[in-house]
Amino acid sequence: MNTREVQSSEVTGANRPSPFRPGTGQRILRAVAVVATVPYVGLKAAWLAGSNLGIPEGSVLREPGPFFTVANSVTLAMDACVILLVLVLTRPWGIRVPAWLLTVPVFVATGLLTPIVVAYPGQLLLRALGSGPDPVVEAARVPFLDPWVFVVVYTGFIVQGLALAGLFVPYARERWGWRWQGVTGKRLPPSTGVVAAAAAVGSLAIAAVYGYWTFGGTAGLGAANVADRSSDTAVGSATHVLCALAAAAGALLLARGGTLPASRPLGLAWIGGAATLSWGAWMLIASTGPQLDGGEGPPATMVLIYAGQVITGLLTGTVLIRFLTAPRAV
Repeated sequence: MNTREVQSSEVTGANRPSPFRPGTGQRILRAVAVVATVPYVGLKAAWLAGSNLGIPEGSVLREPGPFFTVANSVTLAMDACVILLVLVLTRPWGIRVPAWLLTVPVFVATGLLTPIVVAYPGQLLLRALGSGPDPVVEAARVPFLDPWVFVVVYTGFIVQGLALAGLFVPYARERWGWRWQGVTGKRLPPSTGVVAAAAAVGSLAIAAVYGYWTFGGTAGLGAANVADRSSDTAVGSATHVLCALAAAAGALLLARGGTLPASRPLGLAWIGGAATLSWGAWMLIASTGPQLDGGEGPPATMVLIYAGQVITGLLTGTVLIRFLTAPRAV
C-alpha cells in the first residue's frame, strides 16, 4: 500500500489503513454476484462440451468452428473472473491487490455491462408497449439462439453489474476516496486538455452517427443491418449516444478543473469512457469473425465507428489517469 493510500485512511478519519471488512449488505451482494454468473458460465461450458442447449436447428452455432470456440472460451473466462473480482472487493487481502490489477478489469466490466443495464430494460419496456420488432421480420430471421437464452443471460448481466457497482464503490471509497473528495481543482496541463478535446470531438462524432441511426437513418449500416432495424436496435444506438456524451462531458470537466465536485465528472468519464471503449472493442473483434446470421460482416462505415469508439475511450481513459495521478489538495 503506497503513501497516498495511507493518506486516504487519514482523510476518511481512520487511525490507520485497514482491509475492507464487508458488512451484511456487502456479503449479500457478493453472493448475488456469484450466483448471477452461473447461467452464463453454465451455458458457455455446456456449449464448449458439445451441448446444443438453447441453440435452435439451423443456427450457425450448431457447428461453431474455431472462432466461436475461442470466443466461448474467452467469454466464459471473463465471466468467471467476476467471482474473483467480488472476492478481491470483499476479502481482507483484496485491499493489497495492486491498483492496476483491479481497476483495469473493473473498468472493462463497467464498460461491457453498463449498456446492457441501460438498454435491455428499455427494450423490454418498448416490447411490452407494443413497439417491439415486427413479428414477421423476427420469424424470417435465421435463428441462432432460443429467446429464453437472452432473458436468462441479460438478466444475469444486469444483476452482476448492479452487484459489482455496490461492492466496488465502498471498496474504492475506503482505498482511494481522497482522490475524488472535494472539487476538481486546478486545470490539468495543456497536453491533457488537448487529449480531452480530442476525446470530446470523437465522442460527439460517435454520438451524432448513433443518434442518426437511432432516429431511423440507414446510411452506412449495410443491407443486413437495415433489415434488422427495430426498436431494439434503436434503444441500443441511443445507449451508445448517452455513453459517448458522458465520456465527452467527463473528459472536458476533469481537464478544465474548477469547483465542481470531482466525483461527478469522474463518474461520467469512468462509465462513459469504459462503455465506449469496451463495446467498440467488442464489436470490432466480432466484426472480424463469422457472422451469426451467416451473412457478410458489417460495412466499413460501422467498422470505422467501432474503431472510433475504441480510440475515444482510450483518450477518455488517459484523461482519467492523469486526473487521478495529479497532485490534488483535499
